[in-house]
Amino acid sequence: QVQLVESGGGLVQPGGSLRLSCVTSVSIFSIDRMGWYRQAPGKEREFVAYITAIGSTNYADSVKGRFTINRDVAKNTVYLQMNNLRAEDSAIYYCHLRVHGYDYWGQGTQVTVSS
Repeated sequence: QVQLVESGGGLVQPGGSLRLSCVTSVSIFSIDRMGWYRQAPGKEREFVAYITAIGSTNYADSVKGRFTINRDVAKNTVYLQMNNLRAEDSAIYYCHLRVHGYDYWGQGTQVTVSS
């Protein structure tokens, strides 16, 4: 059974940083892609970033230059480093994994950017 366990959310002031982690029970080398989506209250879930098995990355325009996704293949973990956070980044962040064409989701972790 595929498992995703997220951590690292919390409350941060505007301009601050947070790092999210997502550990999977699947080898990173076997994934199609793994990354993050987010959903703010009253809004649709939206793509944030992903990384592939070979390390290619893709970002939403709204986070380019501020967020960085990377991975630790030995730990089957993907990280999302979020810098220069803004109030509009506040949302529940969901880890997403696509492997062999199937999609899996984490339970979500809350990120709140507020002074």
